[in-house]
Amino acid sequence: MKENEVKTKTDEKNKLYVKGNEEKVTLTEGQAQTKKKELEQIAGKNLNKMKKEANEFKKFISRGNVVDMAIGVIVGGAFGKIVTSLVNDIITPLIGVIIGGLDFSNLAWQIKDSKIAYGSFIQTIIDFLIIAICIFTTVRLFEKLKHEEKKEKAEEPPKKSEEVQLLEEIRDLLKKE
Repeated sequence: MKENEVKTKTDEKNKLYVKGNEEKVTLTEGQAQTKKKELEQIAGKNLNKMKKEANEFKKFISRGNVVDMAIGVIVGGAFGKIVTSLVNDIITPLIGVIIGGLDFSNLAWQIKDSKIAYGSFIQTIIDFLIIAICIFTTVRLFEKLKHEEKKEKAEEPPKKSEEVQLLEEIRDLLKKE
């Protein structure tokens, strides 16, 4: 018998024998039914907990922020590929021509059997700088837009309710008398 295998059998006195993990347990039919109900209740509670967790996850994943974040990650990955191509195929060769025909992708130090490709590292730094500049510019643009919205909201005096306007009119009329 395998380690986690459980065997059951009933004898002529309606006693249920359960064998598992090298232990033998003897239960009457009533005890077995009680244990079965307890296990079903525990399983039911666990199932309800799982359903609740699944519903909470569904609510979380269907919120707009999570979807927006996922789209941002996908667009960011695509943008990273564009920047890498820009650096590898346009900027780095132009810098190489300006410096005197230097190809950054082939710059490396050879130390015994190891190759330290610092040219590739330089290209990665240029990638990072371009992405950082783009993010900085985008964040700065959004901050300016938010600042302008706040200015517009601040310039508009809050509208008074009709009750407040009516009470002010009554007050002003009473002051004139």
